[in-house]
Amino acid sequence: MPAHESQDRQSLHYIVRSGLAGGTAGCVAKTAVAPLDRVKILFQASNPDFQKYAGTWSGTFRAVAKIYGENGFRGLLQGHSATLFRIFPYAAIKFMAYDQIEGALMPTRESQTNLRRFTAGALSGMISVLFTYPLELIRVRMAYYTRAASHSPETYHRPSIRSVMQHIYNEGAVRPPPPSGSSLVQTALETQQSLFMRFPLLKFYRGFTVTIAGIIPYAGTSFLAWGFLRARFLPPNSPTSKAKSHPLADLSFGAVSGALAQTVSYPFEVVRRRMQVGGLTRPDRWLRWGETVRTIWNAGGWRGFYIGLSIGYLKVVPMTAISYAVWQWERRILGL
Repeated sequence: MPAHESQDRQSLHYIVRSGLAGGTAGCVAKTAVAPLDRVKILFQASNPDFQKYAGTWSGTFRAVAKIYGENGFRGLLQGHSATLFRIFPYAAIKFMAYDQIEGALMPTRESQTNLRRFTAGALSGMISVLFTYPLELIRVRMAYYTRAASHSPETYHRPSIRSVMQHIYNEGAVRPPPPSGSSLVQTALETQQSLFMRFPLLKFYRGFTVTIAGIIPYAGTSFLAWGFLRARFLPPNSPTSKAKSHPLADLSFGAVSGALAQTVSYPFEVVRRRMQVGGLTRPDRWLRWGETVRTIWNAGGWRGFYIGLSIGYLKVVPMTAISYAVWQWERRILGL
């Protein structure tokens, strides 16, 4: 890569345009699959009203029909405002970070390797999650609430971002009775309760550790596949030129990248969703990795870690395809 291009990547003008392209691509892609996204969250989090629909393609569409019948089209988009509020900075930071890390790790075509592609993708995903995770938790909570699960279904109101934030912040405000069991377990639980009371903002990071663990294979595999396929099927005309992009190729490469990334990271996503909604069932403390994994295993064995995978493919494949295609289109428009 020529020296002037490497310096241009560090300029504020380039970084802002890169973030704008990534953020817009993420919003367009998420909006296209918003109804499926809500159904997937309800399946993964084992919402009791929708468990009977999980596990089959037909169940996915029956769940969509149930939501539409109860709350209309707005019900299918419940939580989408929080999604957009979160996805723009998330996608902007992810693609912007990837641009910068790619330039640092792979400044020339000869320096491109699959390991470096994976590393660049994993690091960019981790950075974006670190800065936007509380918004993700709010989005999941908004999508999880249903009319039937509310205390008064007749007076049910769609949750707002503000109401969900207040609910999360106040979770566990009333100290529960001391748990039975060993003194060591009781001490650990009391420590968690004390942390929640002293640092309420920690409640917005439920499931953060498993999210970080899951984003490494997801983002790493996604960018690895994307970079490999582009290098294999869209080679540049000269060592110093960029590979020419085509919308159909971008959609195809993005779809394959999304399918592979979803497959390798899906168990982490299921555990993450359970931990994120844990504040609704155990508001006084964190749900730990071990107990969450055991709960999923006891309920459904190894298949429990792949519940909703079919809808995951139905959602992630087109979402990733659209995201990469719009990202590349905006890069061409913005001269990146």
